[in-house]
Amino acid sequence: METLAEQARASIEHMIIFGKLDSNRLYSENVLASMLNIGRTPVREALQRLEHDKMLVIHPRRGVQVPEITAEEQLKLLEVRRCIEPNCLRVCAIRASAEDRKQLLDMADIMIACSAAEDDIGVLEALRGIHDLIAKATGNEYFEQVMGTVQGMSRRYWFANKSRGEGTKGGDLHKEIAKAVAYGDSDMAEKCSKDLLNYLTEFTFRTMKQEAPALTTAIGD
Repeated sequence: METLAEQARASIEHMIIFGKLDSNRLYSENVLASMLNIGRTPVREALQRLEHDKMLVIHPRRGVQVPEITAEEQLKLLEVRRCIEPNCLRVCAIRASAEDRKQLLDMADIMIACSAAEDDIGVLEALRGIHDLIAKATGNEYFEQVMGTVQGMSRRYWFANKSRGEGTKGGDLHKEIAKAVAYGDSDMAEKCSKDLLNYLTEFTFRTMKQEAPALTTAIGD
């Protein structure tokens, strides 16, 4: 069962990803606690975790702010993920418990179903659950720390730029990862991780190309 701090973290991440928090505004703990109807202490714990994951910036005695994320930053995140994530999946496939393997398959199925229903909130919850569980299943807290940071920001970029139907592709790739882990196939888990990262890299370059004509038009205007 999730703690109040974990619930607050999930709720604030939802607000960040779905544009409910203005990046040009500072938000106090009191304001966020009121918005979530949760006490200040769990909100403070959630904010500290989200700052660690680079999802927001805490300005002491002023409030918290949501930073912008660009394609260039996403490519830097993917560069780090490419160095670490395949090995994380390899270790996960070896060490995950039977319950971990079952939960991963279940969450991948939920992500696919939510994608088909165009339920972005459901997709986010399933994707965050998959990311968290894979890191925890390694039994290595350093994987949890590093992966939490790069994956949180990477999730935000994907949701901000994905087109209709993009969630199905993401769900299918995570399903293959879950299957590899469930079968204890560390080689396949590593390969599936690389397939996912290749897709995310291609996706990022595709969004950059889509933004370029819009910028050219704006300059011409």
